[in-house]
Amino acid sequence: MKGGNGSSLQHAMIAPVQIGNSASLAHLDLEAEIARLKKEMNAVILAHYYQESEIQDLADFVGDSLQLSQQAATTKADVIVFAGVLFMAETAKILNPGKLVLLPDLNAGCSLADGCPAPLFKAFRERYPDHVAITYINCSAEVKALSDIICTSSNAEKIIGQIPPEKPILFAPDQHLGRFLMKKTGRELTLWPGSCMVHELFSEKSLVQLKERHPGALVLAHPECPESVLRHADYVGSTTGILKFATNNPAKEFIVATESGILHQMEKACPDKTFISAPGEGGCSCSECPHMKLNTLEKLYLCMRDRRPEITLDEDLRQRALKPILRMLEMS
Repeated sequence: MKGGNGSSLQHAMIAPVQIGNSASLAHLDLEAEIARLKKEMNAVILAHYYQESEIQDLADFVGDSLQLSQQAATTKADVIVFAGVLFMAETAKILNPGKLVLLPDLNAGCSLADGCPAPLFKAFRERYPDHVAITYINCSAEVKALSDIICTSSNAEKIIGQIPPEKPILFAPDQHLGRFLMKKTGRELTLWPGSCMVHELFSEKSLVQLKERHPGALVLAHPECPESVLRHADYVGSTTGILKFATNNPAKEFIVATESGILHQMEKACPDKTFISAPGEGGCSCSECPHMKLNTLEKLYLCMRDRRPEITLDEDLRQRALKPILRMLEMS
């Protein structure tokens, strides 16, 4: 597989890990062991809002994709333990080639990244050679390397606002975020037809029924949700934006249309308020990302103890993926 400059696009080369079993770890105080290893290794633990609550509570920093990228770019630690998904750990390695970057479970992927393979994205770009490619951070290192600017849900509107109005834009891989940005910015975007498997499942019908049972609740939604859900939202924003809105708003009850892991931080910040996960079709509780939830406290300990799985990247790929990430950080 060849990149735009003819060089090989090599996927992350990742060492396997021996997971072991929970029974063999039952005698350990995992929190104390993780704290000990973190000190010994001079490690920092970065966790996304969608991680299990026990991992969030152990992390040195909990945030959304933009905040985690900023933390990874500035950390003084020798080791970055990324409690998130593969594209996040890859981003940390792109920004920190000299540091050891660990991911507790290699199967913690992303439906958006999986749905936008680099060869198809390369062909997509080649159909629109005059377009600037603004790519959502939920993508592989190979796709980042084929992009002009990376964005997150926190900064995408600001970044689009800095593109000259006469310059056409490609946006990938989340079509729902793309349509939301078109509405917010008034810009036409050529969209890749991808979506998040969790946000795609939120149901307008079930949300309306839930609102009828909780008439005073405000609806907070992530822009990865379909437009049919977003039209019922009182606030649409990133996970950090949702958290800030709920903290600052005087309302006491909120329906939250994003991955349910964010509720832990919301409840910690606002113990006097009630937060309800938005339902899927038929009222199902399907707001958990199966990839995010693959990381556990046991796997976090084991990856630190064994110093693997380690994320490594081909240096040419890393350099090309770095450029659009740095542009994002500069434009943010």
